[in-house]
Amino acid sequence: MRSPEIRQSFLDYFAQKGHTIVRSAPVIPADDPTLLFTNAGMNQFKDLFLGKGTRPYVRAADTQKCIRASGKHNDLEDVGRDTYHHTFFEMLGNWSFGDYYKHEAITWAWELLTTVWALPKDRLYATVYQDDDESFQIWVNQTDIDPEHVIRFGEKDNFWEMGETGPCGPCSEIHIDLTEDGSGRSLVNVGDYRVIELWNLVFIQYNRQSDGHLEPLPMKHVDTGMGFERVAAVLQGKGSNYDTDVFKPLFDRITEITGVVYGASMDDPLDIAMRVIADHARTLTFALSDGAMPSNEGRGYVLRRILRRALRYSKNLGYNEPILHQLVTTLADSMGEVFPELQKQQDTVRKIIKAEEESFIVTLDRGIEIFNDLIEKLRSAKGNTITGVDAFKLYDTYGFPFDLTRLMAADVGLRVDGEGFEHAMQEQKTRARTDRREKQQVEDNGTQWLWFSEVHRTSFSGYNQLEMPVVITGVKHARGKLLMVLEQTPFYAESGGQVGDSGWIESARYRFQVTDTVKDGDAIVHVITTLFDKILDTAVAPDDLTLESEERSAEASVDRHLRQDTERNHTATHLLHGALRRLLGPHVQQKGSFVNSERLRFDFSHFSRLTDEEILAVESEVNEQIRQSEAVLKHSDVPYDEAVAKGALAFFGDKYADLVRVVEIPGISIELCGGTHVDNIGRIGIVKIISESSVAAGVRRIEALTGKAAEKLLWKEYRELQQVRHILKAKGDEPVSGRIVELIEARKELEKQLQDGKIASLLSTLAAELHASSEIGGCRIMTKVVEEVDADTLRQAALALRELQPCSAALLCSVEDGKVSLVSFASDQAVRELGLDAGKLLREVAKCVQGGGGGKPEFATAGGKNPEGIPRAIELYTDSVNAALQG
Repeated sequence: MRSPEIRQSFLDYFAQKGHTIVRSAPVIPADDPTLLFTNAGMNQFKDLFLGKGTRPYVRAADTQKCIRASGKHNDLEDVGRDTYHHTFFEMLGNWSFGDYYKHEAITWAWELLTTVWALPKDRLYATVYQDDDESFQIWVNQTDIDPEHVIRFGEKDNFWEMGETGPCGPCSEIHIDLTEDGSGRSLVNVGDYRVIELWNLVFIQYNRQSDGHLEPLPMKHVDTGMGFERVAAVLQGKGSNYDTDVFKPLFDRITEITGVVYGASMDDPLDIAMRVIADHARTLTFALSDGAMPSNEGRGYVLRRILRRALRYSKNLGYNEPILHQLVTTLADSMGEVFPELQKQQDTVRKIIKAEEESFIVTLDRGIEIFNDLIEKLRSAKGNTITGVDAFKLYDTYGFPFDLTRLMAADVGLRVDGEGFEHAMQEQKTRARTDRREKQQVEDNGTQWLWFSEVHRTSFSGYNQLEMPVVITGVKHARGKLLMVLEQTPFYAESGGQVGDSGWIESARYRFQVTDTVKDGDAIVHVITTLFDKILDTAVAPDDLTLESEERSAEASVDRHLRQDTERNHTATHLLHGALRRLLGPHVQQKGSFVNSERLRFDFSHFSRLTDEEILAVESEVNEQIRQSEAVLKHSDVPYDEAVAKGALAFFGDKYADLVRVVEIPGISIELCGGTHVDNIGRIGIVKIISESSVAAGVRRIEALTGKAAEKLLWKEYRELQQVRHILKAKGDEPVSGRIVELIEARKELEKQLQDGKIASLLSTLAAELHASSEIGGCRIMTKVVEEVDADTLRQAALALRELQPCSAALLCSVEDGKVSLVSFASDQAVRELGLDAGKLLREVAKCVQGGGGGKPEFATAGGKNPEGIPRAIELYTDSVNAALQG
């Protein structure tokens, strides 16, 4: 079977079993700060497992795009070394949300594998969790598997967890024996490629808390995951995932580019390199198509490391040019029918990857320079080991894989502290885990919700009203704040780049100030920082509140002014997006946004800085549209596919339900958007772009103000301009910029004259001292501490001084703001005839002031941070020159 047929047969099988076939979620989790990447099919259903969300179905199946290159599930270092690990893969999965459980999951899996796909039963093994007797009995009594092929394992192998926190439970895995003689029982769960896991049936019944304990879930669920690439290899009779038709188009293209043919052997260095490149190209293409961007933190950092790892391996193929961007079209052609975002995004993704590759080639060269400097310092100190800290810096900052550092060190007879490197790596991972914990959702703080109702979800009514009677359904104390859930609310919860509403909730006794509003599954959580007891006429600490049942009825009111200002900014981002696409091209796509009541920020794909003329054109078009005062139309509950077919822009990386909300400004913009907006764009008033900058390779950022904030800025700048005109005594409409330029140029000329005079005076003094300095072997030698001179002046004076004596050498020192500057020179004759080397001399001297530097034999500079070391530096310099000239 071809891989598309395998994928479709899986989906068809479960459709016949009453499952709804759902779209793959993006590989960038839309609303889960605990995950960098979607790493399993169940990620998009996490809210269901936790009892916080709902779907219009209780059974589902799909093929999910997954990336495992960070956190607990991290396959990065295994990729390339074997033939079945990947950083990107598809996971075929079926789910039950409180519907069927272990019996159906196990028997259906067995039927699909052995009846539909006709895999040999005597080659299949099932593993179960050590105390899961129910699953064990189902396998033995409800299927015709050989009972000897059902094996119990412990928590490490048969208890599945999505991450450090979240839904989890025991699992039953199905393995296939690919040994020649079928003797692979002892190889189950030992990581041998001859007996591999095909399918994992997870029985979700717990929620792992941040303190580590397991909390039973309200309902039991089934979550299964089967590696598509692995099952394709088995069904196609291949010994490797990489030998299937999934990867063949990529290898053919790599061969076309490099001339290297894949298929020598599993351990062949060229085959390893091609596997790394093919796998990593998939990861990058899918991640960027879903809205991710390479960067220096979080998931962007992981993607940048993956790109650099692949590019480094391309050198093993003898190819030293950008290669990964050349594989994007191949992926779009081979997988775009199943994942249409690959085709839609391919031009943008190709440009981003190419820009990153070109940047890394420069960085790699810089890393080699740093490595060589490390070697030189190590040899000077008579050491033989590169520290783990230095090796990690090469890895972390310059993209050097540890193996590369170790190989390069071995080439020059040195070793690397591998244990120190691992320690530095673990420290970074610990910092990353800590950061993710701090970003976890509001419920993860150790306290429990107090619920007054069995309904834990909130109905949002804030599109049409900002004030309404409400019923409090749940409260929770959290680190000096009170969290509150209402049955129905006008407060918008932070989402899609728009901040959450603030305002007030007022009961008969209490007035609660809401400072933020966030989502928690289907619940909307109101964050309360201050509250007032109206009966006692006093403020109450949130932690001290005990809410009685009679206090559950209240009135909610959103801060109208803040909401309206936020709406102006949000609608303005839609206008900006449309104008940018029309003026710059359809490659412009939103890559992120942030809107609050004060300003807006809009990130978009584009590959060069916007000129002043382009910024003006965008701003002018947006303001012209505002003056047309078009109505903003909002369409709710539109089928996703229908909305996209009508031209609505959907942003990959965002999470969309089957029914979506469409915001349309006729003739200007149409986008999927759940945010709040003005009802007429004329209410925005005016848009003023205040900055345009780079965010990452291929991504630009515009920041802008609207309405009152823009008006305030323009008035401020106008008043300042009028003050400048008054100071310059400008008349009428006379331009002031030319006058200002003239003043600046005149000041520069005066400063240059002063500097030239200062250098001339300094040079005269130094020349006299050099002429009077002592001679050693016919060479005049001078050392001098120059007071109140900056580094640049010292350098210029030294350059001129060097030409005044045919045979001379000197060390000049100065201190400015506690920083030491050193300059050393040797005249041409001193270098040529006496063998003096200013650079070598200065490198040794600089250590005395806790600094470093160097240069050529003729001229060198250095810096340091210890002025007290200058006398010792002068002494060492003098001794070194004497030794060189007298030796």
